Amino acid sequence: MKSIETYIVSQTQLPTKSVHNTIKLLNEDCTIPFISRYRKELTGNLDEVQIGDIVKFKEQFEAFEKRKSAILKSLEEQEVLTSELQNKIEETTDLIALEDLYLPYKKKRKTKADTARENGLEPLAKIIMSQSRNLGSSDIATLAMKYAKREVNSEEEALEGARHIIAEWINERTDIRNMLRNQLERFATISSKVVKKYIDDEKAQKFRDYFDWNESLTRIPSHRLLAILRATSEGFIRNKIEIDDEKALFKIEDRIIKSNDAASKQIKLAIEDSYKRLLLPALSNEALSAAKEKADETAINVFAKNLKQLLLGSPLGEKRVLAIDPGFRSGCKVVCLDAQGSLQHNETIYPHAPKNDTKGAMKKISSLADAHKIEAIAIGNGTASRETEQFIKRIHFKNPIQVFVVSEAGASIYSASKIARDEFPNYDVTVRGSVSIGRRLQDPLAELVKIDAKSIGVGQYQHDVDQAKLKSSLDTSVELCVNAVGVNINTASVPLLSYVSGIGQKLAENVVNYREENGAFTSRKEIMSVPRLGAKAFEQAAGFLRIREGKNPLDDSSVHPESYSVVSKIAKDKGVKVSELLGNKTLLQKIELEKYVTEKVGMPTLKDIIKELEKPGLDIREEAKVFTFNQDIKNITDLQEGQLLPGIVNNITNFGCFVDIGIKESGLIHVSNLADSFVSDVSEHVHLHQQIIVKVLDVDVDRKRIQLKLHK
Repeated sequence: MKSIETYIVSQTQLPTKSVHNTIKLLNEDCTIPFISRYRKELTGNLDEVQIGDIVKFKEQFEAFEKRKSAILKSLEEQEVLTSELQNKIEETTDLIALEDLYLPYKKKRKTKADTARENGLEPLAKIIMSQSRNLGSSDIATLAMKYAKREVNSEEEALEGARHIIAEWINERTDIRNMLRNQLERFATISSKVVKKYIDDEKAQKFRDYFDWNESLTRIPSHRLLAILRATSEGFIRNKIEIDDEKALFKIEDRIIKSNDAASKQIKLAIEDSYKRLLLPALSNEALSAAKEKADETAINVFAKNLKQLLLGSPLGEKRVLAIDPGFRSGCKVVCLDAQGSLQHNETIYPHAPKNDTKGAMKKISSLADAHKIEAIAIGNGTASRETEQFIKRIHFKNPIQVFVVSEAGASIYSASKIARDEFPNYDVTVRGSVSIGRRLQDPLAELVKIDAKSIGVGQYQHDVDQAKLKSSLDTSVELCVNAVGVNINTASVPLLSYVSGIGQKLAENVVNYREENGAFTSRKEIMSVPRLGAKAFEQAAGFLRIREGKNPLDDSSVHPESYSVVSKIAKDKGVKVSELLGNKTLLQKIELEKYVTEKVGMPTLKDIIKELEKPGLDIREEAKVFTFNQDIKNITDLQEGQLLPGIVNNITNFGCFVDIGIKESGLIHVSNLADSFVSDVSEHVHLHQQIIVKVLDVDVDRKRIQLKLHK
């Protein structure tokens, strides 16, 4: 029986010692960000992806062992657990093989074979299956008549019942199931046909590519399989998993039939029944489930990558922002935020039709910019975004003001959420939405963590994939991003703090309550005064929490408090204060790190400390850049083949990326148009919110589809 360590090493090829120590840390409730950042000596310098793999396979192994225990318990209760069966189950390392061993004993609804057994037909089935009597047609008829009693009224009913028992035996044979699995894995196709009444249905048209489709189940891309399954669940099409039935039946017969008599004819009928009624439906569903699981994993990985890029989007930083949620008839909702994102003012202007109060709106924006010393303007990218951007650029401000167009994806979800209501109980959803747009410009990460990641709109078929796996993956992505950037404990919201390593929702609330009652934290040591925040939570969290202008300059760095003594010793040896080490690259590069290696502090940690001291508190994210769409392109009819246009990548999938070119419809750069050579990973060529130049290849106005090419 494999140990958890052996299993994980076999799946990851990571060193045994690294796996052993990582499992130990995980069992001590250490988080992935903490382990990857502050326990490099123990893990052998594993990164967060490798530790994430260990977590995944650890959970898989534990779930498998749990299932194994449940099966053994069930078999014991049924009093059918032999030592041979127990050994087979305990030695099994594969879930499918485990379920096959359990199949004959699995509690299920009453089957045709059960009814046949109750009617005393199992001995007849055994005689037929033995193929040892060289039975002729009259012999088998005579034999069957002996069993025509109770509910069995004829020789044919007796033979049919016996065949049902044989069919079940065939279905439970592991070798036959594995042979068919192999056939399905190598040759299965998935086909789909439209349900006739939906041929001209408007809602069904987005799936019309699959009205008559056939493709290898093994090779079908994730997005295509999920689209077929979505169309099936909505009732527009029917799908079917198929292999060569004749070939499959021949392979089963070759394993079972040993004679050429009346018994073999009965077995052949039983094989056909078992194949069509039991084996193929179950194993084709299993194959489809496996393909769906693989498609889910691909889609979830794409979503997680996109989310990470979105969360690590360029922050403007602590600047005073005027944010606008644009609109026509209902007007543009305007808010003014201070450098920390607090709401200072809100109102509505009507620069567009039908009111067309452009002059009054210009005057109002200009006066608000002066009164609140506005440094940047954020405009939501929804309805009336382009018109509002053009309107703003016509205003002559006294001081230079940068203008940004900001993604609104998920802003409406936030504005109606409990978090938004708690933040702004006296304001309606329109004001909250505008605040969210402004804060996204200041710090996308801090604002986007307040929204359910699924609602941000950077995935493909996110509602069709395994929701538990999706949530786990996205939560991990958010957690890694938050901890990679670090969090200012004196300004962070509860949602942001809840993703800090070791904190969670309840402790985050306690931190904010403590801050409101006692004022700003002045040292990391003070964090331990927060109710219920004990030594373990402090150990996990402290390195990721920042205190600006605190008592200790290291409190605004990623140096963990457990390493402060090392930094103090380095400073003492160099005859300077700790504060004089910060940013002093020349001095830091002269330090002989070997002198400071101890049992607990190795070279990886020391190198991280020096790197952090060189640029303390450095934000890993790029700075926000102003971007302008082509002002002549207002809608899809303005596009022409061959045009070069500026655009922003707003979604990435396995088959390409979508690009916002400033109109309602996003264009698609198919994977084949990202580079001159083959592209296996789209995210290696573009990233979310990247500003790029695209070439228009094709415009389908009727279907509102735009084909683009990445222009180098």
